[in-house]
Amino acid sequence: MRDTRESRLLLVLLVAVAFALITVDLRGDERSPLDGARRVTASVLGPVENTVAGAVDPVGNAVAAVRDSGERHDRISTLERENAELRQRLAASGRDDARVRQLEKLLKSAGAGQYGVKAAQVIGIGAAQGFSWTVTVDVGERDGIERDMTVINGDGLVGRVTTVGPTTSTVLLANDPDFTVGTRLEGTGELGFANGRGDSALTVQLLNSKAKVARGDRLVTFGSSNDRPFVPGVPVGEVIQVDPHSGGLTRTVRVRPYVGFTRLDLVGVVVKAPRTDPRDAVLPPKPERAGDAEKAGASTESAENAENAENADPSTSRD
Repeated sequence: MRDTRESRLLLVLLVAVAFALITVDLRGDERSPLDGARRVTASVLGPVENTVAGAVDPVGNAVAAVRDSGERHDRISTLERENAELRQRLAASGRDDARVRQLEKLLKSAGAGQYGVKAAQVIGIGAAQGFSWTVTVDVGERDGIERDMTVINGDGLVGRVTTVGPTTSTVLLANDPDFTVGTRLEGTGELGFANGRGDSALTVQLLNSKAKVARGDRLVTFGSSNDRPFVPGVPVGEVIQVDPHSGGLTRTVRVRPYVGFTRLDLVGVVVKAPRTDPRDAVLPPKPERAGDAEKAGASTESAENAENAENADPSTSRD
């Protein structure tokens, strides 16, 4: 359309009509003369709007789902972290309980032998200067530890202190091939020397080649001059094999140590020796043998039967 006087007049007229319709529609509310036209428009455009809304809603739902998924992920991460912390606390609690039991057993053994001990924890294995069987404990000079002190735990002899630092010490274990300790056989008092053999049983050379020894016999430390490096009476182990008598000057036996050297945790360094030799007092009571138990049971049963027979016999009753 050309820009003429008639076209401009027509444009002004259309604008005026449009404002008039808008004014009538706003004032008429639901009774507006344009309400019918609106309904027709809604019926025509409604399905289109629903289709568009249906296309847009999944996008909105997806955004909400991603947001909720992130929140759920955060909650799951929090719960997993809390569960991990709880498991760590429970594990630590279990370790603490085990150490309490070890400490109680250590103190019981120390009390039986009248040893003054300084409790220590194993914090390292091996030695920087070699491949010997050693452990590092968390006590040293500041704790009164000195070289050649005996080291024990609740089961028996662990080893001896070889190197001392300000806050740590190195302990040579009793199963080291370079380790030697004097022993005394329970009961008979037969003397010998025990030597470490790594992860195998200890070897003990009894000084008396005719000594009577059998499987199950137990040994303790004999002790050293001035109680260094070994105090007397510490349980060493139990005889598991006796070599045939070879006619030599000594007799060899194999001894299973009481201490588990590969699972050491809490130990005690003997800082004060006993006033007197405890001999076999630190050894635990021997388990009752099956034969002895049967004999004891038979004796008790016989006594009960005799008593029942006496009560049942009228001739034994008193007037």
